[in-house]
Amino acid sequence: MKIVVIGGTGLIGSKLVTKLGEHGHEAVAAAPNTGVNTLTGEGLPEVLKDAAVVIDVSNSPSFEEQAVLDFFTTSTRNLIAAEKEAGVGHHVALSVVGTERPPGNAYFRAKIAQERLIAESGIPFSLVHATQFFEFVRRIADEATVDGKVRMAPVLFQPMAGDDVAQAVGRVAVGAPLNGRIEVGGPEVFRMDEFFRDALAHWNDPREVVSDPHAHYFGSEVLERSLVPDDDATRGLIRYSEWPGRDEVRK
Repeated sequence: MKIVVIGGTGLIGSKLVTKLGEHGHEAVAAAPNTGVNTLTGEGLPEVLKDAAVVIDVSNSPSFEEQAVLDFFTTSTRNLIAAEKEAGVGHHVALSVVGTERPPGNAYFRAKIAQERLIAESGIPFSLVHATQFFEFVRRIADEATVDGKVRMAPVLFQPMAGDDVAQAVGRVAVGAPLNGRIEVGGPEVFRMDEFFRDALAHWNDPREVVSDPHAHYFGSEVLERSLVPDDDATRGLIRYSEWPGRDEVRK
């Protein structure tokens, strides 16, 4: 089965291409550096020819409010139009746990707009809502740093490994369309402030982690369960303490 992975040269996309190929599928990485640009439409007709499934794991290069909204709406409209022309039968998109919950932020609002376009497209679809990736814990800590201190809300946090994300998305992609969403998260639930206190200690990072109920997470405050999936969500297998990339993130 031919499966086109939009964002196929990125963190999750490259893992997907490898995993799908190992299972005998024709997995094609589609990204600007392979001649496919969803913002302009360049290369879409050619890469989608004979494709049965399209997986969109692309991401906006900017989290600025208008820029991220424009990225997801423009790229998704172009992708949907090209899929209809090519007769693609299943559109899979990776999204984020908590997009639909208050208080939200600009990125989440952009993802909601993307998901609405997909659901209204008429193409059978599946949405995979994943929690934060282990690979991004350094970026999250840096984003939360104010005056040299890492300000974290004492809320629930359930990150997962990129390999587990790719596994979950790939499994959905080769199955029947859900015409809805599933949630996936890591195998362990932490307190966000405690997780980052331990993570920074492991990195020998001297920054103090301050527990702050009003700390912002990429532009907005978060509630107790804003960032974790429901109890019936699929859970990954890789624990953060056993994740091979844990030491690399410290660099």
